[in-house]
Amino acid sequence: MTQVRAKKHLGQHFLRDLEVASRIAASLPLDGRTSVLEIGPGTGVLTQFLIQNPDIDLTAVELDSESVAFLNHKYPQLKVIEADFLKMDLKSFFSDKFSIIGNLPYNISSQIFFKMLENKDSIPCLVCMIQKEVAERMASKAGNKTYGILSVLMQAFYSIEYLFTVHEHVFDPPPKVKSAVIRLTRNEVSKLNCNEILFKTVVKTAFNQRRKQMRNSLKSLVDKNNPMYSDPIFDKRPEQLDVEAFIELTNKIEAALNNQ
Repeated sequence: MTQVRAKKHLGQHFLRDLEVASRIAASLPLDGRTSVLEIGPGTGVLTQFLIQNPDIDLTAVELDSESVAFLNHKYPQLKVIEADFLKMDLKSFFSDKFSIIGNLPYNISSQIFFKMLENKDSIPCLVCMIQKEVAERMASKAGNKTYGILSVLMQAFYSIEYLFTVHEHVFDPPPKVKSAVIRLTRNEVSKLNCNEILFKTVVKTAFNQRRKQMRNSLKSLVDKNNPMYSDPIFDKRPEQLDVEAFIELTNKIEAALNNQ
């Protein structure tokens, strides 16, 4: 069986370091027999540590047909789905809850997180390796310059831990950036105390002009002359607001919109 070639258009950087792979696998919490989906296993460096764990019921999703053939040959007992994770109907593959793990393609990591949010009640945990800057942004708290859209939307439903940094030289080919492993664990929030669609719009609109005060960045949603803007919360910039403050803000905007 020939080796798998890393393909630039798929954003592939294959992990070579077994110690790092072992640490990633060990970072996934297990509560008895656990269904786990590995995204983009590539050459199976992480897969080998997952498949040997008797508490893991492993499924892999891989878009690269060359990798699929390699994995089917090397791990005939592994269930491999040849598909694009972003286009998968996850409920058709998993009838119950499942965790996610993987060395995610950096160019689509944000899209993967947004899809995870759409299926948040089915996904109690995710452990993944992503670009270091994205990991820092997701785990960042309000008040930090790295705090942004992903921080708010993901922290609304998940606790996020930055676990460890991974250097470029452990990949083939080496990426131009450092990587990091993070863990997302579902919190107890089943539903936000606001209109969740409007919440997402408010967060994205606010951070699209993150240097401006909220009354200026949100005037595309509510007219700038609305009396709502006299509230002190609109003196702040988006990076100063935690999840609860954005929920409060969303409710104020919804009330203003209903009274227009």
